Amino acid sequence: MKLRFAQKILEAVDKTFFAKGRPFHFIYPLFEAADTFFFTPNLKAQGKCHVRDCNDFKRMMMTVIYALIPCVVMGLYNVGYQANRAMEFAGAVQASGDWHAAVLNWIDGICPVLNVFGASPWNVVGNIIHGLVYFLPLYIVTMIVGIGWETLFAKINNHEINEGFFVTGIVFPLTCPPNIPLWQVVVAISFGTVIGKEIFGGTGRNFLNPALVARAFLFFAYAGSISGERVWTTNYIDGFTGATPLAVATNPDPAAGGVAGLASHGYDMLSCFIGTIPGSFGETSTIACLIGALFLIVVGVASWRVMLSMTVGGMGLATLLYFTGSDTNAAFTLGPFWHFVLGGFAFGMVFMATDPVSAASTHIGQYIYGLLIGALIIVIRVLNPAYPEGTMLAILFGNCCAPLIDWFVVQANVRRRERRLAAK
Repeated sequence: MKLRFAQKILEAVDKTFFAKGRPFHFIYPLFEAADTFFFTPNLKAQGKCHVRDCNDFKRMMMTVIYALIPCVVMGLYNVGYQANRAMEFAGAVQASGDWHAAVLNWIDGICPVLNVFGASPWNVVGNIIHGLVYFLPLYIVTMIVGIGWETLFAKINNHEINEGFFVTGIVFPLTCPPNIPLWQVVVAISFGTVIGKEIFGGTGRNFLNPALVARAFLFFAYAGSISGERVWTTNYIDGFTGATPLAVATNPDPAAGGVAGLASHGYDMLSCFIGTIPGSFGETSTIACLIGALFLIVVGVASWRVMLSMTVGGMGLATLLYFTGSDTNAAFTLGPFWHFVLGGFAFGMVFMATDPVSAASTHIGQYIYGLLIGALIIVIRVLNPAYPEGTMLAILFGNCCAPLIDWFVVQANVRRRERRLAAK
């Protein structure tokens, strides 16, 4: 009853101020975006449409956001945990250096019980708040800039703002390190939104994942801020480096092997699976990604075919290369399960490769698409050790191939039916 009353108020405001011919019609897309964020859009299917179920675009996007919650929580915790471990290593009691540190010192001063500088893994609340100080500005800037571009293009093209950017706006920050400068975030998300989506007509018409386009732009335009050992741990600890386990595993003594390199840095299978390792905000925890995958599969939003085939393609090739071996490349010594828990394999498999817009649509095409991405990740990681991570590039390549894969699958189905009819 209260919701219906609130909706009637919004409808009245719409007719009075934002409808065509009213004084604020020029910013109608912003009002409509706020309206549909809280309520179901008024536009409904008419006539004899083939509606699969009650899911609409808003419900699908919000379902993905719900599935990302474990990755967000674990990412916040891990950023705080890694920063506090770095301070413990450096012998620091409090943070010093940038505005993040000033905020953290202020929080610790007014509420010492939170212990935002406690290095214990059991200091869950303190670690999450520590990570939130780094993640929240990144998320806010991403949303403001991205929705700003969405609003501009909605006004230019005279269409409504949809909820598609809410997913991009949270996925992109989760692929970034905590130290990324905010001005680079502005440039990257602008590139990803405009070049990756809006110039093709907006959500539903893009053939590349916008969040990955933004991440790729960051990698190639500002490599120093997105790669290397110093970017994965908060930047107020001088002299401390935190190389990701994937970088460690592919650059040790080849005779010792990748697993030995990981062990020498204190990384084991359990820590990599849980996600208490240096890395991007949301990509380190395999178990958080798998929880999200289970939720998306149960509600029928993400394709289990893509996830399964990507896992088979990646783990199958990793197994083959593992038994092939190499005297000069330590990456060959990593078993398939290590590749699954290291880097962004799990996160990309669940939340990026399964994007229904940029992925293959046919069932057989989804198997081929997933196999291609999974195998290509291992090719980049193992055969090109200078670039230890390959998930981003592999998924973008898969996005480019998806329309062609679907075309061949459809043509094969047409030819098969023609032969069946001819036989009759």
